Amino acid sequence: MRYLFILNPGSKGGKSKVKFEEIFDFLHNNQVKFDYKLTKTLEDAYTFSIEGNKNGYDVIVAVGGDGTINRVINGFYDSMGKRISNSKLAVIHTGTSPDFCKSYDLPQEIDQALSAVLKGKSIKIPIGKISYVGEYDKRLDDCPLGMTHGNLQTGYFACCANIGIGASVARGANSGIRDSIGDFAGTLVTLIKTLFSYRPVNYALCIDGKNLVYKKVYNIFVGKTTYIASGIKVKNKLTLREHQFYALTIKNIGYVNWLSVLRKLYRAKEFANNNTMFLQYARKIEVYGSNRNNELEFDGDPRGFLPCVIEPAQDPLDVIR
Repeated sequence: MRYLFILNPGSKGGKSKVKFEEIFDFLHNNQVKFDYKLTKTLEDAYTFSIEGNKNGYDVIVAVGGDGTINRVINGFYDSMGKRISNSKLAVIHTGTSPDFCKSYDLPQEIDQALSAVLKGKSIKIPIGKISYVGEYDKRLDDCPLGMTHGNLQTGYFACCANIGIGASVARGANSGIRDSIGDFAGTLVTLIKTLFSYRPVNYALCIDGKNLVYKKVYNIFVGKTTYIASGIKVKNKLTLREHQFYALTIKNIGYVNWLSVLRKLYRAKEFANNNTMFLQYARKIEVYGSNRNNELEFDGDPRGFLPCVIEPAQDPLDVIR
């Protein structure tokens, strides 16, 4: 077996690199032959993953947080949503919030995760494909995404994409507050601060061919898993065999009901659809935006701008568990 470890020394505010020696000692003690790459930026993780897939590695191991994991996942796919190799993904989580590991019941302790890597047993997980624009383009305000746009980007996610307040919250939470007061508290404080200053917007959507307009929207969660970020969860009925997404729209939040909404999200409580929280399921989701609050993020990091198209990748991903 050929193993490539992609390690991010910047994960968890730079604290993850102290765990690298533990990883290397385990591999040497078990006489495992492996190669490794150290990232300087998150995009390095993507580049190294592409190289690993093309160079015939059997297992590519992402060592870092959810941002690192996401970039490594993206290196498994071409722009059409097809796998570029038969390599398997493994994860050694050394970041702040293990949402990917929780979502797919992967071991979080380093020794357990490394033991799973050597055993090589895997599951197939569905991956979401998202097409979007890399920079804001006012010509696309309130319009569908043109697939021939000059700055068209394609990305992949395993947990959730957020349209609306999500990018602002992710940027604030990733700025260092979680290193100071902890993952859960840091994200919660950032979310509450952002809610007080955020101005909701109207979005036009096309959900499985049905055109809709949602007004005064704070966020649209489009996901595959329950765990979203740092304690935020969305109760849903999807399984690993589903080729759909859930789409949870949060809108019309006032001072009276915002606490109830947060409680349901953090406790993953079931709820009946109402004027504030609306959950539906779809295979293809398009969202059109205007010039205000039109950023999107997926799997924990701001990535681009509306409009976007979200649909399943053609191939599932093999993940060692």
